[in-house]
Amino acid sequence: MAGFLKVLFRNLLEGPSTDPFPLGETFTPQKLRGRARVDPELCMGCGMCRHSCAAGAINISPLPDRSGFAITIWQNSCCLCASCRHYCPTGAMSITNDWHSAHPESERFARLERQVIKYEPCAHCGELMRPLPAEVARRIYAHNTEIDPEVIRKICPACRQLEDAKRTACTLPAATGPSQSAEVTSAMIVNE
Repeated sequence: MAGFLKVLFRNLLEGPSTDPFPLGETFTPQKLRGRARVDPELCMGCGMCRHSCAAGAINISPLPDRSGFAITIWQNSCCLCASCRHYCPTGAMSITNDWHSAHPESERFARLERQVIKYEPCAHCGELMRPLPAEVARRIYAHNTEIDPEVIRKICPACRQLEDAKRTACTLPAATGPSQSAEVTSAMIVNE
């Protein structure tokens, strides 16, 4: 009986040994999977997150005026698998450690995250497109000092391809007559 009283008095003096969660903050592990989030600055709208989502919680839809797209994450449907984060090529998808997901039944359709991402005109042709995120452009063109990532990221893929072709164009020797053009062609075939 004395041992029981000793433990009882010690617990009364030190307080409870469990987390005070409903009444206070509690410990959250660092790698806990909580809500899915999307960074609109990095999202390209490629749809890889939607394709890899096991629960079908991610939807990407064009805006009615075709000036961009909206990405919606239904938090109630998310199974916290983190496939969207794993397969996102730009790192736009993330999983927070916000595990507070209890909600009344009446709010089940309000638990979503929606980001609207607008297109911008191409710097060359003016066609609406999603520019490369600045961080992604810097990573892609880090080893090429000829290309300014800030300029190239605001060009649509078709114009970017043309610019690349201009930059790396190979020039063939000019042929003056039919015999010389045949020699150049045969020399090219032999070299290949």
